[in-house]
Amino acid sequence: MRPIWKGMLSFGLVNIPVSLVPATRKQAINFNQLRKSDYSRVQYKKVAAIDGKEVPADQIVKGYEVSPDSYVVISDAELEQISPEQSRVIDIEDFCRLDEIDPRHYDASYYLVPNEGAGKAYALLLRALKESNVVGIAKIVKHQKEYLVAIRPTEGALSLSTMLFPEELISTADLEVKPDIELSDKELSMAKLLVESQISKFDPNKYRNEYYNAVYNLIITKAEKEQISCVTENEHASAGKVIDIMAALEASIKAIEEKEKPKRKKKTG
Repeated sequence: MRPIWKGMLSFGLVNIPVSLVPATRKQAINFNQLRKSDYSRVQYKKVAAIDGKEVPADQIVKGYEVSPDSYVVISDAELEQISPEQSRVIDIEDFCRLDEIDPRHYDASYYLVPNEGAGKAYALLLRALKESNVVGIAKIVKHQKEYLVAIRPTEGALSLSTMLFPEELISTADLEVKPDIELSDKELSMAKLLVESQISKFDPNKYRNEYYNAVYNLIITKAEKEQISCVTENEHASAGKVIDIMAALEASIKAIEEKEKPKRKKKTG
């Protein structure tokens, strides 16, 4: 797995050279948009709202709308001046109990992998966190943005979860929910009985992305049976030439199948 960040993980006076790698991958099938009449690709251009003219990238600036059609323009140089200092150190500031963290704070997940020569220090922190049943809280600067993170032991490795700051969470006070509705003892008893009768140990392997699989199977079926009429960039739209794009489809499907192989092995294993 290719690291997306390299630096030091620090707690106290212990510094551990580590690499950050993704712990998740999004399972999605991406579609291109085509013109219905000839299946030519639909492209997007950035145009000015006032005259509809295309705007080159070097003529685009950042603006924050403070009132309708009134903007404060911020330059890249101004943003760089207040950007968090690029640091290659994840300094654990606090340790806390896992059950004290509201799950809503969690965002993206990664693994911290020890670099060469860092195995012992890495194992020391991993074991300490596991036996103390605590999570390390730190900050990391990635892509010129500062993130709050939680570091915890996960199946023999250290995982890092980026977290949302408190102001990024929407309070339930803003929802139209009335938790103080009067309930009878019988209603509550029956509801609890229903819930408790279905309690089981959480097993993520029993759940499948059914929609993804259905779309994937649809693509496989159509690719095997159909030829698609489309226009390439070098052909005029009126040509209406029918070409065999099975090779391109097969290459795309092969890529999808490669992603599916690990899951199939787990399922049959």
